[in-house]
Amino acid sequence: MTPQEYMQDFDSRYPATADLRQRAYKRMPKFAFEYLDGGCNEDVNRDKNMADIQQVELEPRYLTPPPAYDITTTLFGEQYDAPFGVAPVGLQGLMWPNSPVILARAARRHNIPFILSTVTTASIETIARETDGKAWFQLYYPAEQEILFDIMDRTKANGYKVFVALADVPTFGYRPRDIRNGLAMPPKMTAANILQMFMNPQWAFKSLIHGKPNFESLVKYMGGKMNLRQLGKFMDQTFNGRLDLEKLKILRDRWDGKLVVKGIVNEADCEEVIQLGIDGIIVSNHGGRQLDAGQSTIVPLANLAAKYKDKLTIMMDSGIRSGPDIARTLASGADFTFMGRPFMYSVGALGKRGGNHAMAMMKRQLQQVLEQLGCPNVEQLPEYLIQDND
Repeated sequence: MTPQEYMQDFDSRYPATADLRQRAYKRMPKFAFEYLDGGCNEDVNRDKNMADIQQVELEPRYLTPPPAYDITTTLFGEQYDAPFGVAPVGLQGLMWPNSPVILARAARRHNIPFILSTVTTASIETIARETDGKAWFQLYYPAEQEILFDIMDRTKANGYKVFVALADVPTFGYRPRDIRNGLAMPPKMTAANILQMFMNPQWAFKSLIHGKPNFESLVKYMGGKMNLRQLGKFMDQTFNGRLDLEKLKILRDRWDGKLVVKGIVNEADCEEVIQLGIDGIIVSNHGGRQLDAGQSTIVPLANLAAKYKDKLTIMMDSGIRSGPDIARTLASGADFTFMGRPFMYSVGALGKRGGNHAMAMMKRQLQQVLEQLGCPNVEQLPEYLIQDND
């Protein structure tokens, strides 16, 4: 897709992620927006993710501009139109009805990867159809090996080539907003939440059309319909959280495609996954939703990329909100980036047009950064990084 083609998806009324966030806030029920927008505890790590990325500086070279600029990149043998993709997000259909399908379709149109979460509201099979089998799948490791193997078999049968093991959620994050809103496990629907639904008629109408959100990839393991309390109990029993080396060995032995671990932030864990033959890592702190006392993602990214980039593919999510942020992250050593909240804000703001708009916006912003720097392609962005010599 050429710049002229993808800019047809761009809505000039919302040229920045902040604009999309503001409009999404007005169109989504408060409990749904806060689930999307919030971090954990006091939101320190969520905010630090964004602030620390924005401290990264790039140096332009004005007198030697290249003749053309290219934001395409190759990842795991697949050429993508841009060096960013859609991060896995749980409960997407709660935040905006049908949002995983909206984003999967947009990802296919814009030729970028979409990662399906185990705990989102569209099934493995549905997203495979919407992306022509080019989606990635992120696994919450189940307690029962029978469920694990069946999930892996389904992803392989539906053409998924990249399997992502989630490491950074050994326990549910302590999220005060979600606790107040009844979205902790087990969830509950309060009178305040019901009132918020009626106050957001577009969200409510779309919810009537698409039905109550459910963990569609897990329905076959639930044994029938469940109320909210039963669903909470099922989730607690089905997923035991912490990923370890033995579990990773099982995945590596059984999965013959690309295997990625999401949530690696230190050298010890990185060396372990390299020894296991893992193909890549996503440096992540779950969007600042798990550990408020942790580092921002850009800090370990730079350290890990400097030491291990020749041994595996290194990607990053958490805190990226714009084309300049994508450029900063790539310049700091990432091979690829992922975003969750910006795409969900855009769907909340613009409905079915939201995915295409956000992807066009990010492409245009990133293209402008390359043009301003005089950098011919995204692979050369590290050459424009201003190093901190302190």
